[in-house]
Amino acid sequence: MIPTPSIVKAVFWMALSIASFLGMTVAGRETTDVLNVFEVLELRSVIGLLILMPLVLMGGGFSAMRTPRPWMHLGRNLVHYTGQAAWLYALTLIPLAVLVSIEFTTPIWTAMLAVTFLGERLSRARIASIILGLVGVTVIVRPGIDSVSLGEFVVLGAAVCFGLSIVMVKSMTRTESVVRIIFWMLVIQSLLGLIPAIYDWRNPPLELWPWILVIGFTGMSSHFCMARALSYADATLISPMDFLRVPATALLGWALYNEQIDIFTAAGAALILTGNLLNIQRRRPKPAEAAVG
Repeated sequence: MIPTPSIVKAVFWMALSIASFLGMTVAGRETTDVLNVFEVLELRSVIGLLILMPLVLMGGGFSAMRTPRPWMHLGRNLVHYTGQAAWLYALTLIPLAVLVSIEFTTPIWTAMLAVTFLGERLSRARIASIILGLVGVTVIVRPGIDSVSLGEFVVLGAAVCFGLSIVMVKSMTRTESVVRIIFWMLVIQSLLGLIPAIYDWRNPPLELWPWILVIGFTGMSSHFCMARALSYADATLISPMDFLRVPATALLGWALYNEQIDIFTAAGAALILTGNLLNIQRRRPKPAEAAVG
């Protein structure tokens, strides 16, 4: 059953997704200081699967997890796992602000791919939201143009993978439940990362386990909430909302790492918020349009 389109519900679930991604960012920084990227991803997937099990059992058990689209799940998770590995690797190479700013080219790829493969429409409000978001990110980070590092190339590749992954998830929400999508994400990615994780396995120190549990929970909850949001609204509407992670990350940097918030951060955050409000307040779709979208 396809949920009735609802901007309010989409915004609610997207807010939870953003909160989860922020938690995963901090936990990712802490864990990759000690463990290799593949081990972190493996622990995230296995712990996330254990956390998801009550929802699987309440949703009909393993029989309800059978899918008519196994190849779509496999393809989506190959793309997403590649993006996640690249993102975590880039986290060890470049400053967090630079990583997040480049990551937020994702809505551009999402919008273009959604128009191409899902037949979604790029309204003027959505185009304006994307432009304002990107300008806001640029104002906050003010990236230099004299050199491009390996980490910047790596996270750009991750952003393309994330955009394709979002479009594939949106396609799957038309026939698959959110729990089933997340179940297969965690199962497939656990299998994909098993061998590289074991190859360079290090027993995590006791003090690192709280961060490992955080990244395990948020690695599941961020995508669960994202998939729920996508079940209520188009990808071209949902993706620009994620721009709010940029000023939110700046606030985290100030609170946790004593990073100062300057006038550029405030101005960029205002542009991002304006773009998101413009996007959210666009006219509601008519019933016929909602059925198509």
